[in-house]
Amino acid sequence: MKLKFLKMHGLGNDFVVLDGIRQQLALTPEQLRYLADRNFGVGCDQILLVEPATLPDVDFRYRIFNADGGEVEQCGNGARCFVRFVHEAGLTDKREIRVETRSGIIVPRLEADGKVTVDMGVPRFQPQQIPFLHDDDVVVYNLDVADETLEISVVSMGNPHAVQVVDCVDGAPVEAHGPLIENHQRFPQRVNAGFMQVVDRHAIKLRVYERGAGETLACGTGACAAVVAGIRRGLLDSPVRVSTRGGDLNIVWGGDGRPVLMTGPAVTVFSGEIEL
Repeated sequence: MKLKFLKMHGLGNDFVVLDGIRQQLALTPEQLRYLADRNFGVGCDQILLVEPATLPDVDFRYRIFNADGGEVEQCGNGARCFVRFVHEAGLTDKREIRVETRSGIIVPRLEADGKVTVDMGVPRFQPQQIPFLHDDDVVVYNLDVADETLEISVVSMGNPHAVQVVDCVDGAPVEAHGPLIENHQRFPQRVNAGFMQVVDRHAIKLRVYERGAGETLACGTGACAAVVAGIRRGLLDSPVRVSTRGGDLNIVWGGDGRPVLMTGPAVTVFSGEIEL
């Protein structure tokens, strides 16, 4: 089977984007892992699948698969690339679209300067909504990892995040602690591990060890979760510039019950065709 694809990235968080509207696709986890493999396939952090909407008043359905072949609920950098893709592919001429995801409806908008703003929805904090094994909803939890007790905040941006504050992201134990946090027994569906350095009340630096992908150059939902956690902890004020290793995102959040808005770039790298 020959498969057409587009390679894209949002701040270095890279994707293989597939048009599931003009070609019929039913890929196995093995095929997804092959596509994501940087030595034998195309290479990417996640695979994005564009499909026809299954709900009324929605323009498209958006599915996300991590490099390990597992399907996940949400991807912020991918959402921005999704908007550019459907425009460049001629699938829509709307600047703002409604998109169905596994975790609900998101509303991305293509801005005049080429950047994309995504309404990422309202963050959730109840432990059972993350999910996280704890009885009470508090701002900071203790998590035992590798003979240390870490202070984390848990946030769902449609996918689960555990955010901790570190003195310096460059020296943070991302590779050592990331997989231990991701697979910690208190997160039944695993978790994305965020390491946040507060620069000032409107700026942070961030590294994220992503569930099913490892550390990526940027994580859109991770940026949203970090800002939300920082505001709830009294460390930040909206808007916040989030500096990742791949570049900067701008995050706006007005407080409990309000959606998080994320603005950043989305770039097309190349198109191609691969034999599966």
